[in-house]
Amino acid sequence: MVSKISNRRTKIPKKASPKHHQRRRKKSPLKSLAAAPSALASSIDRSLRSCRRHLLKLFTRLAVLGTPTKLPRKTGGYCRLKPLSDEALHHPPSPYNPLPENTHNNKKKTIFLDLDETLVHSQTDPPPGKYDFTVHPMIDGRIMTFYVLKRPGVDEFLKAISKSFEAVVFTAGLKEYASLVLNQLDPTGELISHRLYRDSCREMDGKLVKDLAGVGRALDQVVIIDDNPNAYSLQPENAVPVSPFVDDLGDRELWRVMEFLEVDLLRCEDERDAVACYRTGNAMEVKSS
Repeated sequence: MVSKISNRRTKIPKKASPKHHQRRRKKSPLKSLAAAPSALASSIDRSLRSCRRHLLKLFTRLAVLGTPTKLPRKTGGYCRLKPLSDEALHHPPSPYNPLPENTHNNKKKTIFLDLDETLVHSQTDPPPGKYDFTVHPMIDGRIMTFYVLKRPGVDEFLKAISKSFEAVVFTAGLKEYASLVLNQLDPTGELISHRLYRDSCREMDGKLVKDLAGVGRALDQVVIIDDNPNAYSLQPENAVPVSPFVDDLGDRELWRVMEFLEVDLLRCEDERDAVACYRTGNAMEVKSS
């Protein structure tokens, strides 16, 4: 009996370990890194919303300060418009560069003159075999040289028409170039009354057109002398066409036009009638007014 008791092992219960002795699990560094961008984005979003609220408040205050407390009262009611005169109806203002009013006492008729291939011919390098003078305009940041040959009779032509007509050069050339050429043709400024350049032309279908209806002169009192039909395509009935001049020193075109201007054009009340006769070869039969 004793031996049975001594051989039996008594089981001693294990004591429960206190909680503070348990090992805590550390958070995974990968999970911490994954949560960082989300927190940063949330912080930026809060900052943007706060900034937007402040800006709205600021602009609201500025709008209140800039708004007048009382609007000015309109006085006088409706304004009655004056009727347009016959002159204004037939010759409305142009958005281009109209000429100043014709101040000649006898209201001279107006001759519009083309420049290149009508009064002169010019070219750049290389120099041609014959030319009368050179000009050196600056175009697109570069100084260029133009060799200019005057059409035979151009000096006499300008002197003659300036006595009886208002001579206006209307060129599609750039002002930088054309103004220097005209200074050579008319150094005193007494022959050519006005100058119109490319900025006074209208661009139509890629072509430069000289609209005589937009320069402040009555169409029955003007003619245009030009070698390019595209230039006067809007008013062909006002055009005296001439052959293009290049280098023919035996050219007599300006003498022929001068005779027409001095003999036939001055006698007509409507210059378009004289032009029609000239173009059909019956210029000398124009009836005087």
